[in-house]
Amino acid sequence: MSVVVEQATIANAELIEAFQRLIPQLSSSNPPPTQDELAEIISAPSTVLFIARLDEHIVGTLTLATFRIPTGVRAWIEDVVVDAAARGHGVGEALNEAAILEAHHRGAITVDLTSRPSREAANRLYQRIGFVARDTNVYRYNV
Repeated sequence: MSVVVEQATIANAELIEAFQRLIPQLSSSNPPPTQDELAEIISAPSTVLFIARLDEHIVGTLTLATFRIPTGVRAWIEDVVVDAAARGHGVGEALNEAAILEAHHRGAITVDLTSRPSREAANRLYQRIGFVARDTNVYRYNV
């Protein structure tokens, strides 16, 4: 089985179903995006929604956000999720490699992401492909 990664271009029934299946595996506190929300992500110039397929079925997703700030173009990888049944087949690595390449094409000088410590396999993957833990504080303000 080989992993195929592509950029989502339309918020169709297949994509909606995939997110309904995948998002609960990532977050129990956030609902899957609606068709309109997926369409907004896909059409936004600052985001790329990647999907990964095994045997033509969507088994993973990753969102890349790029933006310009005074010190350069930055990129963030967000909401990486691989279906539990497809883990261990290189899906996460393929998604991240596609995102890193796209970030480079968009002129990003860094690519950042965060990952909960409990996601041990994901953290090992990020380190293996070259991400380095930063000595920083991450803060969140709930609006």
